[in-house]
Amino acid sequence: MTKKQKRTLYRILLSAALLAALMVLEHLGTLDPLPRLGKLGLYLIPYLIIGWDILWEAVEHIFHGQVFDENFLMTVATLAAFGVGEYPEAAAVMLLYQVGELFQSCAVGKSRRSIADMMDIVPEYANLETPEGLEQADPEDVPVGSVIVVKPGERIPLDGIVIEGESLIDTAALTGESVPRTALPGSELISGCVNGSGTLRVRTTKAYADATVTRILELVENASSRKARVEGFITRFARYYTPIVTVGAVLLAVLPPLFFHQSWGEWIHRACIFLVVSCPCALVISVPLGFFGGIGAASRHGILVKGSNYLESMSKLSTLVFDKTGTLTKGEFRVSAVLPALGTQAELLELAALGEGYSNHPIAQSIREAWGKEPELSRVQAVQEIAGRGVLAILDGAELLVGSARLLRERGVDFSPAREDGTLVYVALGGSCRGVLVITDGIKEGAASALEQVKAAGVDKTVMLSGDRRQTAEAVARTLGLDEVEAELLPQDKVMALEALLAVQPRGKTLGYVGDGLNDAPVLSRADVGIAMGSMGSDAAIEAADVVIMDDDLRKLPTAVSISRKTLRIVKQNIVFALAVKFIILILGALGLANMWLAVFGDVGVSVIAILNSMRTLRGEKPGTH
Repeated sequence: MTKKQKRTLYRILLSAALLAALMVLEHLGTLDPLPRLGKLGLYLIPYLIIGWDILWEAVEHIFHGQVFDENFLMTVATLAAFGVGEYPEAAAVMLLYQVGELFQSCAVGKSRRSIADMMDIVPEYANLETPEGLEQADPEDVPVGSVIVVKPGERIPLDGIVIEGESLIDTAALTGESVPRTALPGSELISGCVNGSGTLRVRTTKAYADATVTRILELVENASSRKARVEGFITRFARYYTPIVTVGAVLLAVLPPLFFHQSWGEWIHRACIFLVVSCPCALVISVPLGFFGGIGAASRHGILVKGSNYLESMSKLSTLVFDKTGTLTKGEFRVSAVLPALGTQAELLELAALGEGYSNHPIAQSIREAWGKEPELSRVQAVQEIAGRGVLAILDGAELLVGSARLLRERGVDFSPAREDGTLVYVALGGSCRGVLVITDGIKEGAASALEQVKAAGVDKTVMLSGDRRQTAEAVARTLGLDEVEAELLPQDKVMALEALLAVQPRGKTLGYVGDGLNDAPVLSRADVGIAMGSMGSDAAIEAADVVIMDDDLRKLPTAVSISRKTLRIVKQNIVFALAVKFIILILGALGLANMWLAVFGDVGVSVIAILNSMRTLRGEKPGTH
């Protein structure tokens, strides 16, 4: 519990004790000799202890043009109750309203803690170098340019540059990479990672507020800025609802006494009940809290959702489209066969390694690993990478092609297509095909079961879009049980294929695209929900994707779908429950059949029940339940 929450709790306890004492004294008749103003003064003490901040915010909002909010309703209702002599009720309404606010604050805090605990990347302290030696300081208090010491096993508290020491850094919490990175003097470090084997002296380059770990947490905590449609509805509803019920309460208090000679006190009392029960707290608190709880539950499973609108969209998924390499397959390529058409296997491998010598593509790396030597890159000139096709270069004065069958056809090279399963890399030199390399990439562990669970969670269709050749893509699709497959696609072809799928989406349903967050950025952005696998350290992934599965585990996908559907179900429950109870009590209050305590239940009670229901989203959902 935070300091602010503790202060509120102390105020609640003090106010409740004073109010209870006054009510007991009144019941015993001890307060009967006191004049009306004396009683009012006594009851104002617990009222102001618990409600001074509500009164202040109501006045402050009025001066800023934000008149009709819950603070205004509570202030008007309780002051009117004092005006008609309902002293205990007036103080109790404010007291119970603050109890509801405390529940809300604790629930939001629990959601935030669940996010931080799941990610386990929030640093608790920094070893700050000072003239007196090392001091443990709050990372928020460490200025940019300070020197901190990170000991083995400690979490790096701030972004910075290593100035002394060597170590291995575990970046798994941010990037999903299982292999530690080496840190040397001059290496950049990002906060949230774990220092492994050696002590490091680091000069900080960013304040805590701008650090990587803070930015990632803010992606989740600030998800309220991207509201779901149902949240937008509640916001618009409250904007019109509150003025309407305020005017309704005024009319209820004024019209019957003016035109029907009714008692002013009775109808003002009814108007107070009307105001109290009409406060939209249950909706404006529980709906965002439900979404925030869903985001927190997803985070605890290693799934970052960038906004409640994406959580809502994910709950309506009917089609999931997958990239192949690095998403459904491991992205760990190896040369499984070397099939020369001319010359030897060694000569073919060398030509391929020379052509791919400058490329960072995983397939190029696998070819160089298979060659096992440093290629003589001085022999290669005019290297040109052609997206989706391969590499064109000049080797010893002759044109060297290393890439797909499409590349050879476009350059007019005659060759016999290979029939092997796997990614085929053809090699041609001087206009003649020298052979083909077969590159294989294993299917990810758990991919098949993840796709089964996605179907069980309510997704109707699964599709794979791949740049690989059709035979290889169809073999993967058959193994995993995908419904459709499109192969031999260039990056721009993937966008067109996705748009064709979007065009036939059922009304009210959404389409999600699952990719690596880097090469598939255009498609991720175009889908209703873009889901990136891993790559948490990449700005491209964070920007392009709406949802990021941090540890690259496909089995988290059905969990994300199930959590989103449970969240929407709970949010809708709260809306129906709150509106139904409030409507009934509003009618009863207008007819004089409800007292102030029932109105308090209609406001605070409903709010607390809705908040507790919303907190169920924090528990997440088992995959396949919907």
